[in-house]
Amino acid sequence: MKRLSDVETMSELPLFPSLYQINTRVWLTELSRALGRRATLDDLPDAELDRAAGMGFDWIWLLSVWSTGPAGQRVSRANREWRREFEETLPDLREEDIAGSGFAITGYTVHPDLGGDAALARLRERLRARGLRLMLDFVPNHTGLDHPWVADHPEYYIAGTEADLARAPQNYTRVKRTRGDLLLAHGRDPYFDGWPDTLQLDYSRPATQEAMIAELLKVAGQCDGVRCDMAMLVLPEVFERTWGHRAPPFWPRATARVRERVPGFCFMAEVYWDLEWTMLQQGFDYAYDKRLYDRLHEGHARPVREHLLAGLDFQSKLARFLENHDEPRAAATFAPGMHEAAAVITYLSPGLRFFHQGQFEGRRKRISPHLVRAPLESSDTALHQFYGGLLAVLRQPIVRDGQWCLLDCIPAWDGNGTWESFIAWSWHARDGQQRLMVVNYAGSQGQCYVPLPFPALNGHAVRLTDLIGPARYDRDGNDLVSRGLYLDLLPWGYHVFEVTPV
Repeated sequence: MKRLSDVETMSELPLFPSLYQINTRVWLTELSRALGRRATLDDLPDAELDRAAGMGFDWIWLLSVWSTGPAGQRVSRANREWRREFEETLPDLREEDIAGSGFAITGYTVHPDLGGDAALARLRERLRARGLRLMLDFVPNHTGLDHPWVADHPEYYIAGTEADLARAPQNYTRVKRTRGDLLLAHGRDPYFDGWPDTLQLDYSRPATQEAMIAELLKVAGQCDGVRCDMAMLVLPEVFERTWGHRAPPFWPRATARVRERVPGFCFMAEVYWDLEWTMLQQGFDYAYDKRLYDRLHEGHARPVREHLLAGLDFQSKLARFLENHDEPRAAATFAPGMHEAAAVITYLSPGLRFFHQGQFEGRRKRISPHLVRAPLESSDTALHQFYGGLLAVLRQPIVRDGQWCLLDCIPAWDGNGTWESFIAWSWHARDGQQRLMVVNYAGSQGQCYVPLPFPALNGHAVRLTDLIGPARYDRDGNDLVSRGLYLDLLPWGYHVFEVTPV
């Protein structure tokens, strides 16, 4: 593995990079148990960083490193609904397992329990030496209940009235201060009740926006990119629908200001409601592709195939995932077979390939961002082996920087409609390398032909070697280009073929 010297710069990212999300507090809790003392970011083993680099990741996203306060922790421990969820995750739940949400932030300084800003800076250099970029959280919509701004700048927040409190008590709270109590709104989105451990920032106020840009600039000095929590909530039209106040656009100015100081800084948006393209136009590099996840979860091939018809200028900027800290675990959501087929589609399509800690081992219990301990779970050996093969394919330059093309699937014979369940695509490299991926995304066996878009195969015998499974076929190149490759796949079957003239 190549290590960078202090004077070398980071290499350019591939067109389609890979990201690994790690629950920092849970990881350090497990490490603390092994060490017999409180572990900090300095204690993260070099061997684990080497492993992440060797797996082919370009980005490490450390979840929940920022400072949080006792007020948020008290809410997390007292909320009955949340506590029921915590007990389902940890039947032996202890009070110290509930640290409070990592998104109820009181300041963009690293929590002292994690080692502070200096430990993060040292870890960033260790990541950099392995060619890994660091991504951290940015929470634009709200702060924690005991953020210093509550005392110093209450005008940054949405204020409520007694009538608001009477009408929607779940969305407002009284905040005690030495300089007079306040009635403020909880952070929320327009479709749900407020988050009771947060306070809503008022983006209709220019001073609030300037303060948040200053926070972003501070964060940009500590990492290489940010994942922006619920980024669409501060869009002018969404903010107005939620709060009745018209806010000037925030993201175009914020992203431009940060990049003036830190060229190449990366912004990834957590975004829903089909606002992905809007966020990309606002200055984001990547946006969550929740729509693909939902369509894969529904289990029907046609909506997935139609989703992949979008232009590459859009698809290349989508962050594609099967699980993250907000979604249920993939192993608990997708049945065996369906899980692997969905992973082949998700991660061998263009875009940013977004993996979550525990996904490779088949963990089944989602860990709330309020918790700092994970349950003990056994590893799924077969699933771990599958992901090892998939990651090996993802390390190949052809799927990191190559040309992608969605392919046509045609009926194997008249009256056989199972071709509708197939999704096929190809990758092509400048050096002539070719890959063919095909998935029968259905719970029943199916057949089809897939004409290959590789005219150079004409006049050659061609070998198709599955890079994940045992299949290997020799076929006539003329036939593959004209009529197509005949496929007969079991439910949720797939091939990841290397295509080589013999």
